[in-house]
Amino acid sequence: MSLVLGVLGGMGPAATVDFLAKIQAATPAKRDQDHIRVLVDLNPHVPDRNHPFNKPGPVLAEMAAALGAAGAQVLAIACNTAHEHAPLIQKVTGLPLVDMIETAVARAEGVGARRAGVLGTPVALRLYREYLAARGMGAVLLEPEHQQRFMDLVYRIKGGDLGEEVQAGMTQLVDRLEATGAEALIAGCTEVPLVYDGFGARLMFVDPGAETARRCVDVCLGHAPTPPVHTSAF
Repeated sequence: MSLVLGVLGGMGPAATVDFLAKIQAATPAKRDQDHIRVLVDLNPHVPDRNHPFNKPGPVLAEMAAALGAAGAQVLAIACNTAHEHAPLIQKVTGLPLVDMIETAVARAEGVGARRAGVLGTPVALRLYREYLAARGMGAVLLEPEHQQRFMDLVYRIKGGDLGEEVQAGMTQLVDRLEATGAEALIAGCTEVPLVYDGFGARLMFVDPGAETARRCVDVCLGHAPTPPVHTSAF
C-alpha cells in the first residue's frame, strides 16, 4: 500500500494542475490502481505570498491539517514561495514534507552546476540562496529592474496570459542569467514552466515542480526514504 500524498495548491491554480499532471506522468503505472492516491486542496484564496503584510502561514497550516485529517501521510506544496512556511506546516501537522526547494537544489548540484541562476519571487530567492549556500553553490539572480520585469510576467501568467510576448519575456530573463554566469537554471516559481520549458536553452533547466513530483511518487511508493519532519526554519 502506497503512502497518501497531500498537496497544498492553488498558488496559482494553473501551476497546481501542472504539478498534478507531473505526478501522474512520473508514476510507473499500467492501470489506475498503480497510481498513488493524492489529496489536493486547491485554494486560490491563500493570501498573496509576495505581500509583506499578508500572513499566509496560518492558512497553509490549516490546509495541511485538513489534508492530514483526510488521510494524507506525506505533504507537498505546489508553490516555491510558500515554502517559507514549511516549518509551521510541519509543526502543526507532524507530517513529512517533500521540500521543493531542497529537491531542486539537489538536482542542480547533481548536474554539476556551481552557480545556479534562479527565477523566483523575492522570498523564494532568499530560500534558494540559503539552500544553495549550504551546498557550497552560488546563486545568480536578476538585477532589480529585471526582477521587477519577472514579477510582472508572473502576474500576467497568473492572469492566464501564456502568449508569445510573455514567453519571449521569460526567455530574455533566462538569457540575462546565463550572461551573468549561471551554469544551470532553476525555475524557482511554479508559473515559469507554464511558459518556459528550457527547450533549446544552453543551460541545464531544473523544473522544481517536475523534480518534486518524481520524488513524491518515489516516496509514496517506497522507492525513496520519507523525509524527516523539520519544524524550524532552514
